[in-house]
Amino acid sequence: MEGPPIPSSFTSAMTLTRMGDPHLPNRFVLPPSQRPNPSIPAAAAMPVIDISGLHDPAHRPHIIHQVGLACKELGFFQVINHGIPSSLMKDAMDVGAEFFELADEEKKHLVSDDVHHPVRYGTSLNHVKDKVHFWRDFIKHYSHPLSSWIHLWPSNPPTYKEKMGSYAVAVQGLHKQLIGAVFDSLGLRADYLEEDIEQGSQVMAVNFYPACPEPELTLGMPTHSDYGTLTILAQTHQGLQIMDHAKSWHSVPATERALVVQLGDQMEVINNGRYKSVLHRATVNCEKKRLSIASLHSLALEKKVGPAPELVDDKHSSGYKEASFGGFLKHISGNEFTKLGRYVDTLKIDEPP
Repeated sequence: MEGPPIPSSFTSAMTLTRMGDPHLPNRFVLPPSQRPNPSIPAAAAMPVIDISGLHDPAHRPHIIHQVGLACKELGFFQVINHGIPSSLMKDAMDVGAEFFELADEEKKHLVSDDVHHPVRYGTSLNHVKDKVHFWRDFIKHYSHPLSSWIHLWPSNPPTYKEKMGSYAVAVQGLHKQLIGAVFDSLGLRADYLEEDIEQGSQVMAVNFYPACPEPELTLGMPTHSDYGTLTILAQTHQGLQIMDHAKSWHSVPATERALVVQLGDQMEVINNGRYKSVLHRATVNCEKKRLSIASLHSLALEKKVGPAPELVDDKHSSGYKEASFGGFLKHISGNEFTKLGRYVDTLKIDEPP
């Protein structure tokens, strides 16, 4: 399936980098209040959880406790010993980088500004509607079940489908373990919503942030939260920043062989606000290019979900309306992303005075 003809206004961040201009085009320059603080150091106390004992009854309770604490305090943690081979992660990273190194002519048939498109290549967030652009090229594709979507994925590089597909399957399996751990930490059954999760959506977002001539003036991605249940992220270099509940920013270190786990809006709704989705953004660097692969998980496109009945009681009234991934896409479709409020905020039910 091909996207619409490439717009004449489309210029990838990679193309701008190759042109070698020492200054950012004006459309990438953010207002001063939205620019990143270059002095934020890498946080030393970000939770890193060894999940190798998750299936061991002797070790699982301690891991579940760590997961619950991280979810409550930050909506974020990193996992190590997660079972995905380093070689699989490296292959996916390498072939993702190869894709972005291709000439524009090799990628332009995948350009689309339609958020419903199953395979979509672009730059910024929406190169057509964004008034301020962000220093990022991306390709997003639906990935679960793999057999339903992989034929639509890029055929160039020749090993893209094989290598990215193998990683997508592995991270989908990891997601099942992690979401079970999060549910367990909430006092729900580990297999809560198991069938809905099995039939759910996985979108792989491969993001490329070229070296930027003036990183202090722009961002790779603006402040946002992901919609789904969990996002599982691999990254080559530091660049991700998360906001804590006190509205302070923290740079996430790129821990070797670790994967980042972020709670999304759909998880906040399901757990009735016990754990909040994490606000995050991507910064850029004047020396290093950065690649990340975000596996975004949610329930099926039109599957509506509200707070788990087990988490609604006399002390905790239902705080959110039911919603779906499809509703989120409708919310962001046709609008400039940075002008929209968070979708999860539109779902909150005001408490009576």
